[in-house]
This record gives sequence, C-alpha cells and structure tokens, in this order.
Amino acid sequence: MSTDVNHTDLAEGASQLHTQIQIKSSNPPTPLKIWRIGKPAVALAPGLLTFSVRFELLVSVQHRSGPRCWAEKTHTERRLLVLVCSLAVALFFTLITVGIFYKKSHPGICLTAPCITVASAVMGAMDRSVDPCHDFYNFACGGWVRNNPLPEGKSRWSPFSNLWERNMAVMKHLLENTTMKGLSKAEEKAQKYYQACMSEAKIEKLGAQPLQKLIHQTGGWALTGSWDKNNFQEVLRIVSANYRCSPFFTVFVSTDSKSSNSNIIQVRRVLHYSIHFTVYIVIRTPNCCTSLILHCYLNAYLDFLVELGVLLGGSEETSRTLMQEIVDFETTLANITVPQEERRDEELIYHKMQAKDLVTLAPSVDWMPFLTDVFAPVRLNDSEPVVVYAKDYLQKVSELIASTNKSILNNYMIMKVVRKMVSILDQKFQDAEQRFLEVMYGTKKSCTPRWKLCVSDTDSALGFALGALFVKTTFAEDSKAIAEDMVSEIKWAFEDSLKTVGWMDQETKKAAKEKADVIYNMVGYPKFIMDPNELDKVFNDFEVVPDLYFQNVMQYYNFSARVTADQLRKTPNRDQWSMTPPTVNAYYNPTKNEMVLPAGILQAPFYSRSWPKALNFGGIGVVMGHELTHAFDDQGREYDKDGNLRPWWKNSSVEAFKKQTQCMVEQYSNYSINKEPLNGKHTLGENIADNGGLKAAYKAYVKWIAKNGEEASLPAMEMTNHQLFFVGFAQVWCSVRTPESSHEGVITDPHSPSRYRVIGTVSNSHEFSEHFGCKANAPMNPTHKCDLW
Repeated sequence: MSTDVNHTDLAEGASQLHTQIQIKSSNPPTPLKIWRIGKPAVALAPGLLTFSVRFELLVSVQHRSGPRCWAEKTHTERRLLVLVCSLAVALFFTLITVGIFYKKSHPGICLTAPCITVASAVMGAMDRSVDPCHDFYNFACGGWVRNNPLPEGKSRWSPFSNLWERNMAVMKHLLENTTMKGLSKAEEKAQKYYQACMSEAKIEKLGAQPLQKLIHQTGGWALTGSWDKNNFQEVLRIVSANYRCSPFFTVFVSTDSKSSNSNIIQVRRVLHYSIHFTVYIVIRTPNCCTSLILHCYLNAYLDFLVELGVLLGGSEETSRTLMQEIVDFETTLANITVPQEERRDEELIYHKMQAKDLVTLAPSVDWMPFLTDVFAPVRLNDSEPVVVYAKDYLQKVSELIASTNKSILNNYMIMKVVRKMVSILDQKFQDAEQRFLEVMYGTKKSCTPRWKLCVSDTDSALGFALGALFVKTTFAEDSKAIAEDMVSEIKWAFEDSLKTVGWMDQETKKAAKEKADVIYNMVGYPKFIMDPNELDKVFNDFEVVPDLYFQNVMQYYNFSARVTADQLRKTPNRDQWSMTPPTVNAYYNPTKNEMVLPAGILQAPFYSRSWPKALNFGGIGVVMGHELTHAFDDQGREYDKDGNLRPWWKNSSVEAFKKQTQCMVEQYSNYSINKEPLNGKHTLGENIADNGGLKAAYKAYVKWIAKNGEEASLPAMEMTNHQLFFVGFAQVWCSVRTPESSHEGVITDPHSPSRYRVIGTVSNSHEFSEHFGCKANAPMNPTHKCDLW
C-alpha cells in the first residue's frame, strides 16, 4: 500500500491550502469517491487580500463491489482507514479555527457606504497637524471648529445643536401634516397648538392686548395704571399659581429625597436662570468683568426692560424710573443667592418641616393661602409636610420683602410675568428681546424662522404627544433593545472597575454594586405614549383653542399646575420623564435611581447601527456611562439603591471619596477659558461623570472585542479602532461659542466647557496615552492622574 500527499499551493495573492490524500489497495479498482469537507473563506475587503482555506479530502478506495466490502477488509486496513479519516477531520477543524482566528485578528477595512461616509466625517472634523498628545481636543475637533462658524442668532453650536435642528425639522413635518390618519386626540392637540403658534397674522393683530388684559386681571401695574399697594400677597399667589412664575422662590411637588416612595411639597431658591440672571452673572464675577463690561450688561438689561414697559403702554420716562428700581432690587436679590457650588451637599440643605413652620421661617409670606392657591384643588392644612432646600435664603428673602417698598415688589413681580410672556407676543416684543440677547450672549442679529419657536414651544407643552409622533416615525423598535443591551455592557464595565477601587471599604463597595445592579434604565420613550388611550388621559384636561396662541399658553400653565398638584397625593411614577422623547440629552434621577436616554439622542453622531462599535461606544456608550456614574458622583452617592437620601457609606469611604475628588476639583480649577478660570468645585459632579463614563465605555468596548474579535477599520483613517474610540468620544463635544456665552457658562453651567470635557478626561486615562503613544509628562499624559471610579 502506498500513500501520496499532494503539496500546498500559493497563487494569485491568495493563500490556499489544498490537500489530497489517496489510499490505494491491491484490490481491483472501483470508481473514485470524494468527500468535500468545507470551503470556508474570509474576504477582508473588495480588491484586498483574500484568505481562503480550502480543504478537500479525496479518498480513493479500490475494492470489490457489494454490501460486505467493509467486512472483507483486514483488521489493519480498517484501523488505517479510521485513523486517516480521523486525521483528516481533525486537520479540517484546525484549519477552520485558524481561519476564524485570522478573521478576528485581521478584520481588514470596512468599505460599506456607511463606513465610508462616517470615515469622511470623522477625518473632516480632525486636524491632523496637531499632536494628539499635546492637545487632543484640537486634534479631534480642529477641522470641525474651522468648518462650523456660529450660525446667525446662535451663541453656541455643537453636534448636539445640529441633531436638535434635525429633530425639529422632523417634528415640523409631523405637526404640519394634518392629513395623517389614526392620530390620538393628544396628537391632534399638539398639531392644533403648533398651528395656533404659527398664526402670525392673528398674533400681530392682537399685539400687546392679551398681556395688558392679564396684567389688569392680576391687579394692575403702577407703570400702566392704577394698582393696589396692599395686594402683595394676592399678586404673589396669582403669578405663582396661574402663570407659573417664581419671583422670590419656587415651590413644586417632587419625590421626597428621604422617602422615595412618596411625593412632597418642596421649596427652593429661585434658579439663576430667572429675570435677575443678568445681574447674578455680573455680581458673581467682579474680578473678571471690567467696569465697562458691567456697565454694558446692566445698560442693555435696563434698556430691554424699559422697552418692554413702553410697548405695554408706559411712558419712556416713567418706565426708566421704575425699571431702574427693579434692576437695583434684583442686584440685592442676586447678592443673597447662594452659589451653586455651596449647595451640592444634599444632606446639609435638606430641611423637613410642616407648612406652619414656614410662617416662622419666612413671615413676610402668607404661606397657607399661598400654598392652597398654588396646589389647588388639593386640600392642605398647616401640618402638611414640606421640604425646604434654601432655609437661609428664604429667611433673607423674607427680610428683603419686609424692607422693600411695596410698589417696587409689585413692579418686580409684574415684570417677572412680562419677561416670561415676551416670546408669545408679537414681533416687536421679540425684537426687543433679541437686541438684549445680542449684547448678553454676543449673538448676531438673525431672523429665526417662526416654525422653530413653535416646534420648541409645542415640545415644551405637549412634548409627549409630539413625542409619540416622533417615535413612531423615526425610532426603530430594535434600537431600543440594542441600546438596552449596550447599557447592560456599560453597567458590567462599571461594576468590574468597582472591584479594583482601592480607597473604598468592602462593605460600602458591596452596597455600591447593589445600587448599580438595580439602576433602572429608561430607553427611547415612556411606555404610555404608545397607548393612545393612556396618552389621551394625560392631556384630557388640556384644552387647545384654534388660532389663539396666547390663550393656549395660559391654558398650558393652568394644566401644568393641576398636574403638579395632582402628584402630591400619588406615589412617584417612573413613567413620568423630565425630558420628552425628541430631546437630545439624557439624565440620571437619584430619587428613582434611574437613567433616561430619550429617542432623540439615540442617533448619529452618538449612535448608528451601521457604524463601527468603536464610534458607538465612544459616542452613546460614554453618554450611558456618564449618566450611570452620576449615581456615584458627589451628589448621587448620597442616595442609596432605593433612591433615599441617607448615609449608607462608611465614614472612612466618605472621607476617602472627598480626598479623591479633591484631585478633580484642583485639576479643573487650573483650566481657564478666555483667561477666566473654571470652578472645579461647581463642575465636580459632571467631571466625575465624564471621567467615569469614558472609563466604563472603553472597558465595555474592550470586552466586546474580546468576545467578537477586532472589527474592520474605517478606510483611510490610518488609525486603530482603539484610537477611533477616543476620537469618537471627543467629536461629540466639538463646539463653537461666543466669548459672552462662554463667560455665562463658566458662571452657571455645572458642566465644564467642551474643550475641557475632552482634555480633562483623556488626561486621566492611561488607556488613551497607551494607544496614542504619549510620552510621560506630555500635556495629555500627566504623571499625576485623577482616578475615582
């Protein structure tokens, strides 16, 4: 017996293994029988090297025909045949394994249309002349900044802005398509609300009349007619209950931080974004603002208020006198407003009391009639539980009210209402506001299409009805499942990193893992919006009148007040989102221990199913990691897995946490924008989330590679997929902004400026420096890194 084994051929740039095994016996020949076992091939890319494994087992056996041929074989022949066949099968599976391994380790180039398109976009946004280890933001975003000048009328622009514009265009189409069949009543109301907003001729014809009538119903205004100087308490109740204004403080219903299964009345200070916001910025930044800038801001603000007064029927002289008094009052109000960075410890500012205790705390307000009006028709008594988050502020406000002339208080409260209504009046009022914004934010004069204002306002008033239309049109249902799987991968990565956190004790670490385990993920949209009956129930009491935009807005304020009051006697509901489905954003709610990712953000440039995973993990993956990490930032860490504010960490871990986070406070405080230093304490929570989000997303991506193998690279990038991950992350934060807007952001925004959200985060990443080959002590690779989670 002889055995011949043919050789292995390599031809035409392809690697090909061809094996033939022939076994011959001395018996008479019979027809050749061939078994072809497999023919796998892996094509790396069209026109590129093709790796092919071709294995053919040819067994030629010469024997007599007949059913007993095997029985007639000798024992040695039988053993040899079995051995050869076994070796052939083993060789085949070995080659298959080699092929699979080669495919995973040499994935090649992705030349699909989506890959080519996104590669072009990524490269176009970059500036390759910049050393990524010196300035990664400019390396990743230099081209984007160069190619994206600020649009007219905008004080800032980013991929977030661009995606929101696209979402608004979709919503515009849906709101204007009144021929759609099968709409719910709520969806029809959204269309009617939008159409009323678009009735410009009607709005221009009415002019200031709707607001003048409203002021008269409120009790009058010293600027335009008679008023009762003794009606302070009544005016405060009306503007707070009916018009949703918050002149001195804000009251609302929300989950009780220390009892997360119940809602409670809460009292907080007025947010910075109120009418005294301009003054607040100036007061809080005396060192960075020259007297010229201060004079410019305050003059623009005063001129704006004076113009509003004249448009409502007041004389120029009287308006200037009264508005100057308002500016002076707001300056005082701004001075007693506690900076946000001093209010980050929720345990310290939480004060639970009964409604009657408010009278002792702030006696200038007649609290029981006030709360009764604001939360009507819910019945309240003086033992109603209330949480005050601004105890010292409330005391000082009460003192300020008591010491201020009642006419000034009246003027201030009415102007608060006027300022809120500017955007729903005729063009003269909007032009006045635009001139003020040009000074305040450095925007260029523009003519923003009316439809954009109306889409945005409809989203604010009937966002979940509009969201139902948006989701049905744009959101693929499997995107929800894909995103939920991705959240699970990010969560695993965070928990895996938690194991190696050295500064936290084991008991606290175990509790932290339990909290991460039960974080509730809300992706895409709340379930009720897909049920027409449930959706209609939500908006059943919201009446929309054709062509009367001002009246519809007032109806919305009343509807919103009733909905808020109704929550007081109900348990918290996870289906009640704080963002509408089209929103390009995400959030974490500590009292519900949930993260919410609306459908609006589950799109490019954050996510696309046809993109490499490197970009998806670097985009939406980092967003997911960011929100998850908020559960463990300096505020989120105070809430346990059930959403209750309580000390669930050991003291040793609390102190270690504060020591670790001080590193980030100092790091970000050393950055500056336009020579203005950042406040690392104010932005600490978001900086923790940025750093933790990037780390978790990258770890999840590495795990995905280990499971699925390296993915194909984007064409012409000359970049590994690990590097692409970091570039994708950075390009989400590409941004342009006016100096005025940047200044406003430094003072009020809890997020760091976009540039430092990138370089501050990658500077703390060992993996970034490793994959970009950054030398020790390079600007993006400092020896001392801040590492928390």
